[in-house]
Amino acid sequence: IAFERSAVRVRRASGAARIVARALLHRLGHEMTALPKSPGGAPIWPKGIRGSLAHDTRVAVAAVGTSENLEGVGIDVEPAESLSADLLHLVTTPRERARIESDPYRGRLFFVAKEAVYKAVYPLDNAFLDHHDVEVDLAKQQATVRNGRVVNVRFCISTHLVALAFLSS
Repeated sequence: IAFERSAVRVRRASGAARIVARALLHRLGHEMTALPKSPGGAPIWPKGIRGSLAHDTRVAVAAVGTSENLEGVGIDVEPAESLSADLLHLVTTPRERARIESDPYRGRLFFVAKEAVYKAVYPLDNAFLDHHDVEVDLAKQQATVRNGRVVNVRFCISTHLVALAFLSS
Protein backbone atom coordinates (compact mmCIF):
# COMPACT_ATOMS: atom_id res chain seq x y z
CA ILE A 1 0.00 0.00 0.00
CA ALA A 2 2.86 2.40 0.77
CA PHE A 3 4.26 1.83 -2.73
CA GLU A 4 0.86 2.53 -4.30
CA ARG A 5 0.52 5.80 -2.38
CA SER A 6 4.05 6.74 -3.35
CA ALA A 7 3.31 6.08 -7.02
CA VAL A 8 0.16 8.21 -6.81
CA ARG A 9 2.15 11.09 -5.26
CA VAL A 10 4.73 10.86 -8.04
CA ARG A 11 2.04 10.92 -10.75
CA ARG A 12 0.38 13.92 -9.09
CA ALA A 13 3.70 15.79 -8.85
CA SER A 14 4.54 14.95 -12.46
CA GLY A 15 1.08 16.14 -13.49
CA ALA A 16 1.57 19.37 -11.54
CA ALA A 17 4.84 20.05 -13.39
CA ARG A 18 3.03 19.50 -16.70
CA ILE A 19 0.31 21.95 -15.62
CA VAL A 20 2.99 24.57 -14.93
CA ALA A 21 4.59 23.85 -18.33
CA ARG A 22 1.27 24.17 -20.18
CA ALA A 23 0.66 27.54 -18.49
CA LEU A 24 4.11 28.70 -19.61
CA LEU A 25 3.44 27.45 -23.14
CA HIS A 26 0.18 29.40 -23.14
CA ARG A 27 2.15 32.55 -22.19
CA LEU A 28 4.29 31.90 -25.27
CA GLY A 29 1.16 31.82 -27.43
CA HIS A 30 0.67 28.06 -27.70
CA GLU A 31 -2.70 26.45 -27.35
CA MET A 32 -3.21 24.23 -24.34
CA THR A 33 -1.85 20.86 -25.38
CA ALA A 34 -0.89 17.56 -23.83
CA LEU A 35 2.76 16.91 -23.08
CA PRO A 36 3.08 13.18 -23.68
CA LYS A 37 6.02 11.22 -22.34
CA SER A 38 8.75 9.91 -24.63
CA PRO A 39 9.82 6.28 -24.18
CA GLY A 40 12.55 7.56 -21.84
CA GLY A 41 10.02 9.47 -19.75
CA ALA A 42 10.97 13.01 -20.82
CA PRO A 43 8.16 15.22 -22.12
CA ILE A 44 7.65 15.58 -25.86
CA TRP A 45 7.58 19.32 -26.48
CA PRO A 46 5.73 21.07 -29.33
CA LYS A 47 7.80 21.93 -32.39
CA GLY A 48 10.06 24.91 -31.76
CA ILE A 49 9.91 24.58 -27.96
CA ARG A 50 12.62 23.65 -25.48
CA GLY A 51 11.54 22.70 -22.00
CA SER A 52 12.22 20.81 -18.82
CA LEU A 53 10.19 19.61 -15.84
CA ALA A 54 11.08 18.76 -12.25
CA HIS A 55 9.22 17.94 -9.08
CA ASP A 56 9.40 16.39 -5.68
CA THR A 57 6.48 15.55 -3.41
CA ARG A 58 5.86 19.23 -2.53
CA VAL A 59 7.07 21.41 -5.41
CA ALA A 60 6.64 21.24 -9.19
CA VAL A 61 8.59 23.49 -11.58
CA ALA A 62 9.00 23.90 -15.33
CA ALA A 63 11.21 25.88 -17.69
CA VAL A 64 10.02 26.58 -21.22
CA GLY A 65 11.37 28.69 -24.09
CA THR A 66 11.56 28.81 -27.84
CA SER A 67 14.27 27.17 -29.90
CA GLU A 68 15.01 30.64 -31.30
CA ASN A 69 16.28 31.65 -27.84
CA LEU A 70 17.40 28.36 -26.32
CA GLU A 71 19.54 25.54 -27.61
CA GLY A 72 18.81 23.56 -24.45
CA VAL A 73 17.23 23.99 -21.02
CA GLY A 74 17.05 21.93 -17.86
CA ILE A 75 15.53 22.48 -14.44
CA ASP A 76 15.68 20.54 -11.20
CA VAL A 77 14.36 20.95 -7.66
CA GLU A 78 15.44 19.44 -4.35
CA PRO A 79 14.66 20.20 -0.70
CA ALA A 80 17.03 22.82 0.76
CA GLU A 81 18.90 20.32 2.91
CA SER A 82 22.51 19.23 3.14
CA LEU A 83 23.55 16.29 1.03
CA SER A 84 24.51 13.28 3.11
CA ALA A 85 28.24 12.73 3.53
CA ASP A 86 28.13 9.35 1.77
CA LEU A 87 26.62 10.97 -1.34
CA LEU A 88 28.97 13.98 -1.36
CA HIS A 89 31.86 12.06 -3.00
CA LEU A 90 29.47 10.43 -5.46
CA VAL A 91 28.04 13.77 -6.62
CA THR A 92 30.99 16.19 -6.44
CA THR A 93 34.40 16.25 -8.07
CA PRO A 94 37.55 16.89 -5.99
CA ARG A 95 37.69 20.47 -7.30
CA GLU A 96 34.05 21.05 -6.30
CA ARG A 97 34.71 19.63 -2.82
CA ALA A 98 37.60 22.10 -2.49
CA ARG A 99 35.07 24.91 -3.15
CA ILE A 100 32.26 23.40 -1.08
CA GLU A 101 31.99 26.56 1.04
CA SER A 102 30.26 28.17 -1.96
CA ASP A 103 27.40 25.71 -1.37
CA PRO A 104 25.70 26.25 2.00
CA TYR A 105 23.89 22.93 1.48
CA ARG A 106 27.10 20.90 1.41
CA GLY A 107 26.74 19.34 -2.02
CA ARG A 108 22.96 19.44 -2.57
CA LEU A 109 23.22 22.59 -4.71
CA PHE A 110 25.91 20.90 -6.83
CA PHE A 111 23.58 17.92 -7.21
CA VAL A 112 20.58 19.97 -8.31
CA ALA A 113 22.73 22.02 -10.73
CA LYS A 114 24.17 18.86 -12.31
CA GLU A 115 20.72 17.34 -12.73
CA ALA A 116 19.57 20.52 -14.50
CA VAL A 117 22.67 20.48 -16.73
CA TYR A 118 22.03 16.86 -17.66
CA LYS A 119 18.45 17.70 -18.65
CA ALA A 120 19.68 20.63 -20.75
CA VAL A 121 22.38 18.77 -22.68
CA TYR A 122 21.03 15.23 -23.01
CA PRO A 123 18.66 16.16 -25.88
CA LEU A 124 21.61 17.77 -27.66
CA ASP A 125 24.27 15.10 -27.12
CA ASN A 126 22.23 11.94 -26.38
CA ALA A 127 24.97 10.94 -23.96
CA PHE A 128 24.54 9.65 -20.43
CA LEU A 129 26.45 11.78 -17.94
CA ASP A 130 27.75 10.72 -14.56
CA HIS A 131 27.87 13.39 -11.85
CA HIS A 132 31.66 13.60 -12.29
CA ASP A 133 31.19 14.35 -16.01
CA VAL A 134 29.86 17.78 -15.07
CA GLU A 135 31.97 20.37 -13.23
CA VAL A 136 29.96 23.18 -11.63
CA ASP A 137 31.38 26.56 -10.64
CA LEU A 138 28.68 28.16 -8.48
CA ALA A 139 30.50 31.50 -8.28
CA LYS A 140 30.76 31.79 -12.09
CA GLN A 141 27.25 30.34 -12.54
CA GLN A 142 28.55 27.91 -15.14
CA ALA A 143 29.02 24.21 -15.60
CA THR A 144 31.40 22.46 -17.96
CA VAL A 145 30.45 19.08 -19.40
CA ARG A 146 33.10 16.43 -20.19
CA ASN A 147 32.83 17.21 -23.93
CA GLY A 148 33.76 20.85 -23.25
CA ARG A 149 30.24 22.23 -23.56
CA VAL A 150 29.73 25.21 -21.20
CA VAL A 151 26.26 25.63 -19.72
CA ASN A 152 24.87 28.64 -17.86
CA VAL A 153 23.48 27.82 -14.41
CA ARG A 154 21.21 29.91 -12.20
CA PHE A 155 19.77 28.87 -8.89
CA CYS A 156 17.22 29.92 -6.31
CA ILE A 157 17.27 29.01 -2.64
CA SER A 158 14.14 28.93 -0.50
CA THR A 159 12.51 25.90 1.14
CA HIS A 160 13.82 24.13 -1.95
CA LEU A 161 16.81 24.52 -4.20
CA VAL A 162 15.92 25.17 -7.82
CA ALA A 163 18.58 25.14 -10.51
CA LEU A 164 18.10 26.25 -14.11
CA ALA A 165 20.66 25.27 -16.74
CA PHE A 166 20.50 26.72 -20.24
CA LEU A 167 22.36 27.19 -23.47
CA SER A 168 21.37 30.24 -25.49
CA SER A 169 20.89 29.88 -29.23
